[in-house]
Amino acid sequence: MAELDQVLLGLVRPMVEEPESLEVREMDSSNPREVVLHVYAKNDDIARLIGRKGAMASALRQVMSVASHTDNKKISIKFEQID
Repeated sequence: MAELDQVLLGLVRPMVEEPESLEVREMDSSNPREVVLHVYAKNDDIARLIGRKGAMASALRQVMSVASHTDNKKISIKFEQID
């Protein structure tokens, strides 16, 4: 199984201005066929990762859904701001 949190981290790290504050964590889900990933970053970086009208977040979700299909899992990505 691909380490989906590491795959997502590799995708978003070049997009942020403060990669040292970036963190991706896999959280537990009540559904065993679902993977929930939380992306933690500074406010400006979160805005960049979400993009205008959520376009970048949508693109990241599409790319990650392809990666998660090899394991027959649904993926959810949530973006969280850190101080």
